[in-house]
Amino acid sequence: MAGHSHWARIKRSKAVVDARRGRAWSKLARAVIMAARGGGDPEANLALRYAIDAAKAANMPKDTIERAIKKGTGELAGESIEELVYEGYGPGGAAVLLKVLTDNRNRTAGEIRNLFERHGGNLGSTNSVAWMFSSRGVFVVSSRAATEERLTEIALEAGADDVRQQGDSFEISCEPAVYERVRRALAEAGIECENAELTMAPSATVHLSGADAERMLKLFDALEEHDDVQNAYSNFEVSDEEMARLT
Repeated sequence: MAGHSHWARIKRSKAVVDARRGRAWSKLARAVIMAARGGGDPEANLALRYAIDAAKAANMPKDTIERAIKKGTGELAGESIEELVYEGYGPGGAAVLLKVLTDNRNRTAGEIRNLFERHGGNLGSTNSVAWMFSSRGVFVVSSRAATEERLTEIALEAGADDVRQQGDSFEISCEPAVYERVRRALAEAGIECENAELTMAPSATVHLSGADAERMLKLFDALEEHDDVQNAYSNFEVSDEEMARLT
């Protein structure tokens, strides 16, 4: 399993689920605000459309999305938010890349540095690890939704450059420039995606096991939990057997 992929966790406490949902909505609202600075029309602003789609997928109320758009366009007063990138290393030398939206960069920097140090990592300088990652469009489709032959034909014709089977799913990858074309082709073919996103894919991975894997998972989880971290990416891999042992 690659570190930049989100792994499922079973949550038994409703309070925890509600807290996480509230945190997710807050992050998604910030993403909508930032995207809306480029224009409030999602048909003309693809970044805004993707942010709205993500908010809807998380069942964010329509009025909350609309308020976020108005804050981004300046129709409503809102907090001053800036977009930052943090880079560092986790246990075992795994690279970590964070995309952050914050209203207080000094507070956020201190908190992120503390999380790295607490879990056996360290915050790095600009471009210390960013060069290892490149922007990619990724679609995950259940093997029950389409045959490999049909999926490959549709995806490649739309401009995707790779289709590979990962367990009981297919993963389609493409350049960001053709992401919307591939997304539309899959939708028109009636193929539903389990997940679709523009992500940062590592050029090489680091395999972790034992104590390093355990500490890295805890670090990554803590970073994803941070209110200001919009997206966390890493190049670590943990075997299915190791994941089963740790979770």
